[in-house]
Amino acid sequence: MKFMTAKGIKGVAMVILAVLLAVPMTVVGSQAGPIEVDSKLKDYQKVKGVSGNLNSIGSDTLNNLMTLWAEGFRKKYPNIKIQIEGKGSSTAPPALVEGVAQIGPMSRSMKRSEIEAFEKKYGFKPTRVGVALDSLAVYVNKDNPIDSLSLPQVDAIFSRTRTGGVAEDIITWGQVGLSGSWANLPVSLYGRNSASGTYGYFKKKALFKGDYKDIVKEQPGSASVVLSVTEDRGGIGYSGIGYRTSGVKAIALAKKDGEQAYVPSYENVLQKKYPLGRMLYLYVVKAPNQPLPKMTEEFLKYVLSREGQEVVVKDGYLPLPAPVAAQQLAGVK
Repeated sequence: MKFMTAKGIKGVAMVILAVLLAVPMTVVGSQAGPIEVDSKLKDYQKVKGVSGNLNSIGSDTLNNLMTLWAEGFRKKYPNIKIQIEGKGSSTAPPALVEGVAQIGPMSRSMKRSEIEAFEKKYGFKPTRVGVALDSLAVYVNKDNPIDSLSLPQVDAIFSRTRTGGVAEDIITWGQVGLSGSWANLPVSLYGRNSASGTYGYFKKKALFKGDYKDIVKEQPGSASVVLSVTEDRGGIGYSGIGYRTSGVKAIALAKKDGEQAYVPSYENVLQKKYPLGRMLYLYVVKAPNQPLPKMTEEFLKYVLSREGQEVVVKDGYLPLPAPVAAQQLAGVK
């Protein structure tokens, strides 16, 4: 099993980008058909010798997915035990370093400081495995007539620094074009706490590395963000697409003011048109030239199989194309 260095990981990321861009897709608007997994994904093949306990600590975004994957995996191996804790991506690196988890789900890549702490403990870098795609959505209440925003506008709504370049602080819905009873309605902000990978990703991509406003109401989980926006007519929040409900609307986003906005659809994520598309990861401890523990390796194989990616669709996220899944699996064989 070949170990990937930081340079190698960067190279794999470039390969993934090339594969995604090469996937033939049609640009779509708000009307997208049911998502289907790539027919070229391989079926999972059950093997002997899989037993023991598997602990997962990390991302709240991936919490439901991990639970569903664990349920499917246990059907293959009824005697195994899997424990899952999803309090935020920032909890994954220390759990791996302390040896209390074999899998660390993260909705962002590890920071340099986290990699350095891992390497100090083990003498090698962590192995990162992409397992699903996500369109990080900006949600408004279902009754809100707004259909789209630009990232600079999102920045001016959520950030006190407005690094995106909008001169005016956006505090009412009238400032983004709504009229009537909506014009003077205050914008009510909901987000995640700093332990969340989604918090960090949104800060980097949507706030242009700026600072959140102090009035953002931080929620303990993705579902709480969506529920809060559902119950607040003037609410706006951000969360993974897998947490979308009928009570909210995921609006289209444009990279810049005046540019075309794209909805958070599978096709638009694959084509890199939706600006907040991202990969979701599972991190594992894998020594160079050494195999993973049998159960960890088989769990990853299951996740990246046709069955595992069907679970991704079931949970509302976006499955990996077969070439990308194969690329990820090659890194842990």
